[in-house]
Amino acid sequence: MKFLSRRPHIAAALMALTLGTASAAAPVAKPAITISHYSFQPGTLTVTKGSTVIWINKDDDVHTIKSTDGPEAFSSPALDNGKQFGMTFHHAGTYHYVCSVHPFMRGVIVVR
Repeated sequence: MKFLSRRPHIAAALMALTLGTASAAAPVAKPAITISHYSFQPGTLTVTKGSTVIWINKDDDVHTIKSTDGPEAFSSPALDNGKQFGMTFHHAGTYHYVCSVHPFMRGVIVVR
């Protein structure tokens, strides 16, 4: 514990993970999803109603974002490397989406 007492930020992070207080379900302030290595990162993102989520393609291949279910339908154009797509979520619920070019790529947006 002497090591951790000199590094409070590490200690706090470890405590949060240990106690389960750090949660992937906590809404994020600037929601963004990176498309990299043929995956959406993070795979599940929680935001508050009215948030705009931005997808940014960091792959060398073209990708799309297409909803498969949820309160609102959405679809992006084909995104080349460096391009982005934004969607504002007006309704609470769970939205599942895929890359229609690579349907094994899947993601989830949870809107509270």
